[in-house]
Amino acid sequence: MITNAIARRYAKALVQLGAEEGAVEKFNNELTAINAVLADNPSLNSIFRGPAYGIEAKREILKELIGKLGLSATVANFLQLVLDRSRLDFLPQIADSFSAFADELSGVIRPTLSSGLSLDESQVAEIKEALEKSTGKKVILKVEVDPNLIGGVVTKIGGTVYDGSVRTQLDRIEDILQKG
Repeated sequence: MITNAIARRYAKALVQLGAEEGAVEKFNNELTAINAVLADNPSLNSIFRGPAYGIEAKREILKELIGKLGLSATVANFLQLVLDRSRLDFLPQIADSFSAFADELSGVIRPTLSSGLSLDESQVAEIKEALEKSTGKKVILKVEVDPNLIGGVVTKIGGTVYDGSVRTQLDRIEDILQKG
């Protein structure tokens, strides 16, 4: 819980800086890139987490990494601050929180659409359009095939689930019939 609060605080500060500079999407891409590099390289990650290297050595390694990735000065300074405060362990949560704040700022939602069978492009476009109309936001839809669904679709937007599956409809009918 505390980790989330810390990550959200750092992410919110960087989003505010990104908004001032008009570079929220750029910062999001840069955070995602460095987070991926650290996640894909456990040995590099252990250097930053462990006590074997001093803070100056860690700063130099981070500076070199920033240079190789071509990160902006603001994100570079942000990462240096995070390292100095011993918060680099929280980078995955910071990146996730940053993405959520960036989406909120730009009016984007990222729902997940699950169906029993593969949907064709026109069906996906129709559902996406309906979601955009009902939410008033830009929709970036993630489509999944769930073989457990008999038919219909289930859409998850944040913590809300819109269940239009055949299984749920059958369960409702069964419930109505049992109540008589």
